[in-house]
Amino acid sequence: MRNGLGALLLGLTAAAAGPLHAQSELDRAPSRFAIYDGARIHFKNFGIGRTAVVFVPGWISDVTVWRYQVEALSARTRLVVLDLPGQGRSGLPSGPYSMDRLAGAIKAVLDVAGISRAVLVGHSLGVPVIRQFYRRYPDRVAAMVAVDGALEPPSLDSASVARAVAPFEGGGYRASVERMVGSMYPDDLEAGLRQMILGPALATPPAVAVTAMRAMYDPAIWRNDPIAVPLLVVVAKKTGWPPSTRALVQRLAPGARYEEMDGVSHYLMLESPDVFNSILTTFLDSVGVLRS
Repeated sequence: MRNGLGALLLGLTAAAAGPLHAQSELDRAPSRFAIYDGARIHFKNFGIGRTAVVFVPGWISDVTVWRYQVEALSARTRLVVLDLPGQGRSGLPSGPYSMDRLAGAIKAVLDVAGISRAVLVGHSLGVPVIRQFYRRYPDRVAAMVAVDGALEPPSLDSASVARAVAPFEGGGYRASVERMVGSMYPDDLEAGLRQMILGPALATPPAVAVTAMRAMYDPAIWRNDPIAVPLLVVVAKKTGWPPSTRALVQRLAPGARYEEMDGVSHYLMLESPDVFNSILTTFLDSVGVLRS
């Protein structure tokens, strides 16, 4: 496990994927909404079919982090990208902001979209979210992809969590977000990509950021129960995942694919989309969800 809350929560070939100033396929797609406990959960859909690849962003993030994956894959399979409750264009349902609640929001999207089974792709906080979805709705999961996010329990005790959360609870929310999120991508990251990451983070209400952070540290979600569907884990070498992470993955899901990407930071799918998409496409092809 990496050290520190920021490294846990948040973990360029952008020109090759298309200029940032051009309107992308993700931008052009209409927004759709599922209703979950009185709140609208935002998503965008590409293609048709009862099986889909479903992209889940991380902490105080939104659908835009998957821009280059939509461009690479939308012609070959059905895709859905969504905003977690309280983030992006999604509202906040009533009740506790827990991993179970976040998993329930994903189910609401799948139900409205008519998706019976999904390959769930989660980034950062999205990894424990999709794992919780798998625990609750295993028959709805065809495979999982964990992108620079934790599968093992954090090492922080309750006092340490409280200290880590404190900067986001007071008047220094914006500075705290800029400091934490900014530490998770390289200093020379293209300005448009930085805005793609920071904009949604700064727009997330502080209460959502804090409650989501606390929810991730709920001991109840950190059971080392087996993962019986195909699993791909993609991590950035720079974020410092220890050898124990690979060993844990193999214990949880024997035969899982574990990939380390070099020269990238936490937002590896934005920083090096060609390499990331090649890894992802190979896996998706192996589980039979891509058209030729």
